[in-house]
Order: sequence, then structure tokens, then C-alpha cells
Amino acid sequence: MQTSENLRALLRSVDRKSYPAYKSLKGIYQFPDYQLSIDHVQGDPFASPSHLTVNVPRKKAGMPEEYCKDSLCRTALADFLLREFSKEAAHFSFRAKGSGKSGLISVSHCGQEVLPRTACQVTDSDIIVRFHVGFPAVGRTISAGELERILFEFLPSGIRKAFFYRNLDSAALEGWIHLAEDQAALRRHLQESSLAAFVSDGAILPRASGVSDLPMKDGVPFHSPAALKTSFTLPHKGSITGMGIPRGITLIVGGGYHGKSTLLSALQLGVYDHIPGDGREFVLTDDTAMKIRSEDGRFVKDVDISLFINNLPNKKDTTRFSTEDASGSTSQAASIVEGMEAGTRVFLMDEDTTATNFMVRDSFMQRVISPEKEPITPFLLRARDLFEKAGISTILVAGSSGDFFHIADTIIQMDSYAPYDITKEVKALLPAYPVSTESASPFRMPSGRRVMSRPLPPAPKKNYYGNVKDRPEPLKVKLHGKDGFSLGREDVELRFVEQLTDAEQTAALGFLLRTACDQLIDGKHTVSEIIQVLKTQLEQKGPGFFKENGYVNAGFAIPRLQEIYACFNRFRRP
Repeated sequence: MQTSENLRALLRSVDRKSYPAYKSLKGIYQFPDYQLSIDHVQGDPFASPSHLTVNVPRKKAGMPEEYCKDSLCRTALADFLLREFSKEAAHFSFRAKGSGKSGLISVSHCGQEVLPRTACQVTDSDIIVRFHVGFPAVGRTISAGELERILFEFLPSGIRKAFFYRNLDSAALEGWIHLAEDQAALRRHLQESSLAAFVSDGAILPRASGVSDLPMKDGVPFHSPAALKTSFTLPHKGSITGMGIPRGITLIVGGGYHGKSTLLSALQLGVYDHIPGDGREFVLTDDTAMKIRSEDGRFVKDVDISLFINNLPNKKDTTRFSTEDASGSTSQAASIVEGMEAGTRVFLMDEDTTATNFMVRDSFMQRVISPEKEPITPFLLRARDLFEKAGISTILVAGSSGDFFHIADTIIQMDSYAPYDITKEVKALLPAYPVSTESASPFRMPSGRRVMSRPLPPAPKKNYYGNVKDRPEPLKVKLHGKDGFSLGREDVELRFVEQLTDAEQTAALGFLLRTACDQLIDGKHTVSEIIQVLKTQLEQKGPGFFKENGYVNAGFAIPRLQEIYACFNRFRRP
């Protein structure tokens, strides 16, 4: 390992040379309070910026031991520190001048959710932060003096302010850690109390706008209806009250624009912990909950959808159903079965984004089209069995079909963003509005034996001289923001996987899928078997799983198991 003064000397030796001379800086350098590793140097000032890693010893950082005692606290601590470092980096980014990306200091941008990220990691001995820097140049000539300012002036200042306990807002950090412990305790209470979700009194559910996840100013605070009010005692906050949504079938109803979808949106993101000040800190949902919607055109491969769809006119086997272009109903059926395979315990649905013919079929339609002529068994007839026989609850926003009232255990009406429990009143009305007597075939758990095959590799490319290369190009991942990515020649469309909340989760899904294609997919193992291997490796290695070319890259956030299944199931393959 070299010293920081060795780095300074190297910098001055490459000043005004051609940009590739920067590559001589790769290595690890000991600064007085931390180690700086230059992992990757960009090829020119217009290319993707260089990758740097800083290791701050925990003893030097002075973090209280109770903030590092387990994975929960370490994730919360890393999240807090990363946000602090991002603020500091924003002060210095592009203050060093030059062409292209010269002077850029890029740190992961965290949203309202707390996610485990490769950008910051707390280990037994160190606090590790990973980020990108645009090495400065004038044209394509090295501007070493500007990089020296970044590495010896801007960076040490930012690290001292963001990672040394004596320089942090200790009360804010303590609140961050305590909130994480309270949220974990509340999730345990949900399990013990057989609740699918909890919404605290005083929560602010509406967001600032359609493009901002910040809480709405002057948003109506949530207050639980008396019949559903539940109280818990948390280790730091103490007593907390709110609306407990029991396991079973829950309807959320009400007029348009009264807050039905706002409540459901808060619940679907309640699988994640939220930061202080978000307004949804104690809006928590079973962490396996999965939002289900229709998805016209999605890829489906070997899924047993016979629970919902049978006796197709073309005699197609629905116990191993495949299509390149699913309809709304078949896509929704496939998503439910795939969710069951992923271990989901709560389905979340909004009638506005579901296929009507999949959800319900009224009595008049049954008279016109007899059941034996209709291949779809509507969700209405399966929801009760899903709960009683598979242990899967449903929370459904309903606005047009009254048939769902007959199967509901709990009915919540939203009126001007205020919830009311109207279960008793609705149950009293049901005898006057009898539902049809259509019945479903006996319930059985779908088959999960779905062998996964890798697509054909791209054709070998010719080189400059027209000769064919010996081996095909390796699969490459190209990220398309939060909504998906390309792997080789295939696009993986994830924009309807609504619980993906950060582009770094999507990037991690691309890495996981590429790893599976390179190492695990062999035409012999099932989707579940492959994902379980990846899950085990993720648990064992943590951020180290994303190591490539000798270093762990910033820019990955570890996704839930449900989103991993959703990604693999949408990957088009033979």
C-alpha cells in the first residue's frame, strides 16, 4: 500500500500528459484517517466516471457500538451516512473544472426508503463508501492540479464531515437508528397479531405530486376508525396507535378522489422502512406483500395458471402455460401464481389496474355466457381459498363491482382521505343483494416445476479484418432507469413491477440475472432453485456479491425476493 504523498507525486508526474496516463493511479493509498482505493479509471473525460472506494476505520470514525450491533442498525447507519456524504459531495461536484465529466463527484441518491446499498457499507471494522469521480482534463490532456484539489481538499473535508461521529448531528443519527429498531419491532407485532398491515395515526399518506415522493404539505393526517384501532408499544417511541388491517380479505372502497388509491400506494411501499419525516414511517405492510396488476403483452413461461384459466378453445395446456404476449387476464393469473411461488403472503390490487374479466363476472353475464363456455375462473371465486388454503390475504381497492362485498372480511370506506370501517353496515345489506351461485373447481396449489433455459448467445462478431471471433460476446447489462434493462439482445420490462422504488434495485436485478445466465442457468434447474442459490449468496456475501473486475461497484441496492422473481419471470427465454 502506498501513502497519500505517493499519490500526490504520481499526480504531478502525469500532469499535462495524455488522458490514459491517469490509469497509473490505480491502487490503494493510505491517508491519515482513511484508505483511498482508485478501483477503475475512465478511458477519457467523456466516459463513465472513475470508481473510488474509501475505507474509514470504525474506531477512528468513533461510531457508538450500539449503532453497529446488528444488520438492522448497520443498514440504518449506512443509509444515514450515505445521505450525509451525498450532501457534502453536492457542495464540491464540478468545482474542479475541465471538459466532459471533469470534476463530477457522484454519490448514490437515496429516496424515501431505507435500502441496503453497495454505495455504503458498515462492516465489523470499517465504514466503506463507494462513489464516482470524473477525473479532470482539458480536452484530453490531464489536469492533475484539479484532481489534486478533489482528492486532497474536497474529499477529505467531505469524509470528515460525513463519517466522523464528532461532526455529525448525534440526535438526528440516534433518531434514525431508533426509528429502524421501532419499525422492526412493529413488523414483529404485525406477525404476532395476525395483521397484514398497519397505518399509524397521524401518518401523512398523500405525496407532494406525481413526480415527487415527498409528503404533501398540509396533507390530511390519517386517523384510524375505532373498530380497527390497534395499539402497540415500541422500544423507543413507546405507545403507538393506528389502523390494523387483519389478515383475510379487505376491501378499500369510496368515491373517486377520496383516497382509496393513495392508501393502497402507501401500503404497497410499506414493505420498506421509510426515513424520518416521510410521513409514512409507521405505515408497514407484511414485507412479502406483492402488488398485482394486469400487464398486457408480458412474457409468461411454463406457469400453471389452471387455478384461474382452463379449457381454452385451442386446447392449450394451462398447467404449463407460455405466451410471448399475454392478455390482461392471463398476465394477472400468471403474476398471482408467480407471487405464490415467491412466498407472498399478501396480494395488493387496485380494480383500476386489473383485468375486469379476470376479477369478476356478474350474474347477467353468467346467464348470457354459461360457465362451461367461459375458461376464466374469476378472482372473486378464488380469493377465499387463497386465504384459507394458501394463507394469502388480499387487500383490494374496489370501485365498481358490489360482488366483492360478499367475500370481504373487512371493508374500509375512504371519505375525504378519512377511513371508516363499514363492515357491519355492509354485511347487513348483503341479504338484499344476493350474489350469483357460480362455483369454482376445487382449489389446488399450482405446480412450481419450471425449468429455466438460457437464451441463445448472440452470434459471433467479426473483427476489423472480417475474421470471426472465437467466442461470442459476453452478456452485457444496459440499464433503462428504474423501468427495466437490456441483457444481451433481450429487454427485461419492469415498469409494471410497481414496488421497485429505485433504479439501483433494477441495476441489481440485471446483475443477478446476468450472474444466473453465466453460472446457473443450464436447462436443468427451476426458476425457484436458481433464485434460492442467488438468495443464499446474497445473504452470505452482502454487497460483496456485486464484486466485479476486482472491486464492488457503487450503484446497486439489494431488491426483495418478490422483485427477483418478477424479473426472472419476465426474462424472455426458450
